[in-house]
Amino acid sequence: MNGTVEILANGRPLQVASGMTVAAALMNAGIAGFRTSVAGEPRGPLCGMGICQECRVTINDRLQLRSCLVLVEAGMRIETGEG
Repeated sequence: MNGTVEILANGRPLQVASGMTVAAALMNAGIAGFRTSVAGEPRGPLCGMGICQECRVTINDRLQLRSCLVLVEAGMRIETGEG
């Protein structure tokens, strides 16, 4: 990791270390609910390697991306179930 990048998480600007995953950046910012289950419960990362799919978020208007598999990029717009 070298330096930081700015991303927008639920409209909030965040400075995060470049090279980290979106899931790690969101969790470091105190965002725990990445999506909502069909029963209305908040869901977040469980496995951290893309298998459980509980970390799905919207990134740059692309729906249902597994945030644990995507690295942050400058200017990235992320929307979660808390947004």
